[in-house]
Amino acid sequence: MRKLFGLLVLLFVLLLAACGNGGNEENTANDAEDADNATEDSSESVELVIGASSTPHAEILEEAKPLLEEEGINITIETYQDYVLPNEDLESGALDANFFQHIPFLEQTVADTGYDLEYIDGIHIEPMGVYSQNITNIDDIEDGQEVIISRSIPDHGRILSLFEQQGLIKLDENVEKSAATIEDIVENPKNITFSPDVDPLLLPEMYQSEPDALVAINTNYAIDAGLNPLNDALFIEDENSEYVNIIAVRGEDKDDPALQTLVDVLQSEEIQNFILETYEGAVVPVGGNN
Repeated sequence: MRKLFGLLVLLFVLLLAACGNGGNEENTANDAEDADNATEDSSESVELVIGASSTPHAEILEEAKPLLEEEGINITIETYQDYVLPNEDLESGALDANFFQHIPFLEQTVADTGYDLEYIDGIHIEPMGVYSQNITNIDDIEDGQEVIISRSIPDHGRILSLFEQQGLIKLDENVEKSAATIEDIVENPKNITFSPDVDPLLLPEMYQSEPDALVAINTNYAIDAGLNPLNDALFIEDENSEYVNIIAVRGEDKDDPALQTLVDVLQSEEIQNFILETYEGAVVPVGGNN
């Protein structure tokens, strides 16, 4: 009887040990799986879709890709050739951010559409230039000279201010320069006529087809057309231009860490140097100071 009792105790102890070991093995497996999941989560990258004009914005973003990947951010660049769709797509959620416009343009778009769009910071300035094939000196501008300008209203004040800086016209002192329109010209000694009916994308074509005209062309379109803004423009904005190109986002995403990192990388010394070396002063980095 004692032998039987002892045998039962031994079997009971062995059974408990087996159950304990099974639990430990299961816990160990669960711990390993949790560790693998944690490692996988920590290695996941953030994916951003950025809308940009092809030149120079998309080129700058391409240069920034490796730096962003080091920060765990992968970007897909969608290029645009117009100034309307990038903000429409940003508002709709098709884009996470866009990089093509200056502050007055964004503000005008928001005022016109009611979009909830804001900007994080400025990246660079693209000085507006005035070009002509046949006019090579400001003193050669004749009475009644035609100036072909963009139909984009936010650019009008910018262009008119540039002509005022050259002493060719005078604007109403009571009007903010960035909001000035053709109707705000109060002095025009050469009777210059401004033709604001052209899509910005077509301005380089107007430069080619109207050799006697003056054409105000945005730098990105001028570069696309093979023009060198510093060498080919009759006159051009200086580095003090207020028209800083920005990273625009939806209002709800303004403080998003990945978008903040995007701006930090674009303002980095490496990207600033790329801009200076690539565009030779036709595009001027702002380094986060605006």
